Amino acid sequence: MASDGARRPGIALTDKQRIAWLRLIRSDNVGPSTFRDLINHFGSAEAALQALPELSRRGGASRSIRIASVDEAERELERARRFGARLVGIGEPDYPPALRQIDGAPPLLAMKGDASVAASPSVGIVGSRNASISGAKFAAMLARDCGRAGYSITSGLARGIDTAAHRASLETGTIAVLAGGLDQPYPPENVPLLDEITGGHGLSVSEMPFGWEPRARDFPRRNRLIAGISLGVVVVEAAARSGSLITARLAGDFGRLVFAVPGSPLDPRCEGTNGLLKQGATVTTSAGDVLEALAPLSQLELLANRVIDEPGAERSTDQMMPPDDSDRQRIAGALGPTPVEIDDIIRHTGLPASTVYLVLLELDLAGRLHRHVGGLVSLSMVD
Repeated sequence: MASDGARRPGIALTDKQRIAWLRLIRSDNVGPSTFRDLINHFGSAEAALQALPELSRRGGASRSIRIASVDEAERELERARRFGARLVGIGEPDYPPALRQIDGAPPLLAMKGDASVAASPSVGIVGSRNASISGAKFAAMLARDCGRAGYSITSGLARGIDTAAHRASLETGTIAVLAGGLDQPYPPENVPLLDEITGGHGLSVSEMPFGWEPRARDFPRRNRLIAGISLGVVVVEAAARSGSLITARLAGDFGRLVFAVPGSPLDPRCEGTNGLLKQGATVTTSAGDVLEALAPLSQLELLANRVIDEPGAERSTDQMMPPDDSDRQRIAGALGPTPVEIDDIIRHTGLPASTVYLVLLELDLAGRLHRHVGGLVSLSMVD
């Protein structure tokens, strides 16, 4: 795998830690946000794995939590190696720096190709699968010009606009984000394009396990990664209910810049992009519009804003007693089906933040908590 001397700071996981991280994220009810909170509380994935059964029981789980085994993790790592890929941790140098900053960033990212591409600031370019000729040409022009200016181009390997953006940035650097496992690309007709990407100055990434076939609900998760890797997202063509609008919304949630290319009001493929412009997206008629807006952001040092510091660090797990039943009742009683901020729970209950976070972990691992964009949480009403 190609690399260069411009790597960002980071600490590599040991083989033992990587197996423990993989076991933890593949265990029941452990999503990216839960993973982060577990590591931050217990200090290591190994310690968190040991705590899972008791945390789940205290949260009111109706059955034992399934914990991924060492054998399962080793098989997935071996499958990645045979495929020419690897699993990169969020604190390691090759992990895309902007992605580290978002809520729910994947703790482990499967990557294949030229890892140095992840070091460049990135522009996301997305749009209609049923793209017009002019839309595809404009997407390609944007990708070429942004690539020549030092940006990688991130997109979702879909037909239409995504394909045009990837092809135009093969030489300057492109990142294909997949909805399924790296070995399950979609659509099938873009497999040759994906081979060109990973065989040259490009990279494919996924948070899903190898062998995972993409389902409809996996594509919004993919869109979240596109928005997270990119400093700004350009929507070239998008219908009123296009998935590209999900990417744009997520980009806004993450504090990224959103750009939209104006189109004819008579073309349904432009209804979504014209709607974005009405909502305040930056009008984009050339790559210069994107480059000028992103210039200040691309100079910023992109550092992680959430603690995950396992390599070389051990944290005591007995710094505080477990919450008692009255604390749990107060926190669960403060929750309902409407998403709320965790800070509001702390203020409402008057309990220490550490107690609130630990009880939320218990509820989460018991399958009784929903996590939402922006760090909001709600209680599941179905046991």
